[in-house]
Amino acid sequence: MTKDPPAGVSVNTDLLSSNLSEWVVDIEGAPGTLYESERFQLGFKFTSRYPFDSPQVMFLGPNIPVHPHIYSNGHICLSILTEDWSPALSVQSVCLSIVSMLSSCKEKKLPPDNALYVRTCSKDPKKTRWWYHDNSV
Repeated sequence: MTKDPPAGVSVNTDLLSSNLSEWVVDIEGAPGTLYESERFQLGFKFTSRYPFDSPQVMFLGPNIPVHPHIYSNGHICLSILTEDWSPALSVQSVCLSIVSMLSSCKEKKLPPDNALYVRTCSKDPKKTRWWYHDNSV
């Protein structure tokens, strides 16, 4: 990931934990999209079962994208992070999927249940039972 990262994606080596179980990845919105030149940070937490268990992935910090599948607390509703996870997926493929999700967005808006979800959810987005019903964004 540090030698050949996808365009607009890089591991933040300054924030890399010494045990490599937690990564911070910087991503930049793709040119020609609603998020062009915006910078975001993703947090990856890996368990000892990785790659058989998906990492916990969420947006960090004050700049969380306003997107219909991203909650204001940084949780991401993306099936490859939960039920569609495969050990064949990599950090690169997860980052590319998130950049693609941002790139295909037509309107910056929060998920319709954002306030309730953020108020009642677990701190761990992997403990959410997501309902994937909107493929139009």
